[in-house]
Amino acid sequence: MTNQAQSPNDKKKYDLAERTALFGKSVIELVLLLPKNAVNNPLITQIVRSATSIGANYMEADCAESKKDFSHKISICKKEAKETIYWLNMMIVVDPTNEVKYLNLRKEVHELLLIFSSIFNKSKQA
Repeated sequence: MTNQAQSPNDKKKYDLAERTALFGKSVIELVLLLPKNAVNNPLITQIVRSATSIGANYMEADCAESKKDFSHKISICKKEAKETIYWLNMMIVVDPTNEVKYLNLRKEVHELLLIFSSIFNKSKQA
């Protein structure tokens, strides 16, 4: 298993470990700007957990002990990406001034979801 994927647009190798880490970091940096209150605090906790879990589980998949373990970790990446999309939608409600930033993050995590779905489907065929 490897952490390199081919970009369909330019055929350059793209490091998914780096991409997922940058995504998690971007989410953290954005939510750190939010005021702490009874609504924001649980949302911040949830989105930080799901957004950073994508990369953490990808790192585990990259070191999987078996094909079954690899497929399982990739499926968790997919699950966490879907959950993160949900939380990003909620963040737009509590922080509408940064809607464009949340939409850009949602676009990125959707692309990650598509990548992990493709990896998962291919791993099941192997």
